[in-house]
Amino acid sequence: MLVNYARNITKLRNGGQCNYPKKRILAANEALVYFIYNIAISAAWYLLRIPALFNAKLRLFIKGRQGVFSYLDKHINQQDKVIWIHAASLGEFEQGLPVIQKLRSAYPEHKILVTFFSPSGYEVKKNSEEAQLITYLPMDTSQKVNRFLEKVKPVLAIFVKYEVWPNYLRGLQKRKVPVLMISGRFNSGQVFFKWYGSFMRSALGKFTHLFVQDSSSFELLQNSGFSNTSLSGDTRFDRVSEILERNNSLNFMERFKGTSLCLVLGSSWPEDEALLARYLQQNPAALKVVIAPHDMKEGHLQRLRESIPSRVIFYSDIEDEDLSEYQVLILDTIGLLTKVYSYADIAYVGGGFATGLHNTLEPAVFGIPVVVGPQYDAFNEARDLVHLGGISVIDSAESFTQTIGQLVQHPSNREKMGMINAQYVEDQKGASTKIIRFIQEHLSL
Repeated sequence: MLVNYARNITKLRNGGQCNYPKKRILAANEALVYFIYNIAISAAWYLLRIPALFNAKLRLFIKGRQGVFSYLDKHINQQDKVIWIHAASLGEFEQGLPVIQKLRSAYPEHKILVTFFSPSGYEVKKNSEEAQLITYLPMDTSQKVNRFLEKVKPVLAIFVKYEVWPNYLRGLQKRKVPVLMISGRFNSGQVFFKWYGSFMRSALGKFTHLFVQDSSSFELLQNSGFSNTSLSGDTRFDRVSEILERNNSLNFMERFKGTSLCLVLGSSWPEDEALLARYLQQNPAALKVVIAPHDMKEGHLQRLRESIPSRVIFYSDIEDEDLSEYQVLILDTIGLLTKVYSYADIAYVGGGFATGLHNTLEPAVFGIPVVVGPQYDAFNEARDLVHLGGISVIDSAESFTQTIGQLVQHPSNREKMGMINAQYVEDQKGASTKIIRFIQEHLSL
């Protein structure tokens, strides 16, 4: 029978006649594709156990999902009204957090459930009080999806940025649950817009509404037949703007910086750190420096310390020390970088020579100049700020030394770049308000 259906599908695509009604043929085609997809997802789930024997992150990925349904059974009751937000990892969670906060304020009687795909998100946020319920997302097989949705019974589902899971979207649609994508970003190279991407394009079409970050995403979706789309902007701007409203004071930074100029190297990779080491060799007393390395392994931290010609201290060793005597402070801990940026006169954001640029908005919101490596083009905000003049791009040790030197010597340049960055963040705020307004006006929760 499947062979006959396949032959008739081919006839339909070629404009010919077939032996079955068109609607029946297309339904059979969809069923066949989902059947193959479910086999592939199930196979991947079991095959992951082999590399997980040698990879701690994959072990967390598998082990964490084994307790999802018992967690849900314990924490969700029949009478609960649940709003479900799904984020791939930590970055997407931070992107969705302004919406989560507004949902909790607008719908205090509802429970907020956050699911993560990646351990790097779940392990950091599993004990967070920013949502009532936090767990892993079960794998996207029809059996697990049905079990998950029957237990949770969400009144609204929100997927952040890129997450498109066909079985979940199909299950939500069947149950008539509204589902939104927020801070979406699309380009013509994605599978949704390829000739072979009809399955994923169909899944994307199951969203009730798509809120996108930029005009290029909006136009691409519109031109591809998606009319259920709004240009809302990026919720990350709302998130970073909240940083200014909190207490960012750090006693150790007061002691370390004093009245000196301060350069903060945020989320640095070895390529970035090598540029700094060379700069400090040539300019031994130019300014105070804080390094927040991406790699926190002990071996890397020791090599980093040995490469710096100045007096260096680790954050873990600062107790009872006169920090004014040190020129370089290495943060061998996590969770402090955003507050440390508030003390910076210049920020260098790492990753532009390595795997991808890290967050430039966190320093930009404090109204300081930002310097990055050459690989920034994948990030809208970085491209915008380079064009506006708030971010300087370096591509070598020579350009690093020249750029930092000019910023150190010319306060007016620092002030001008910082004002550009602060104003840009201010102008981009408001995406989460637009999303909440849509929910309140168009959805009955």
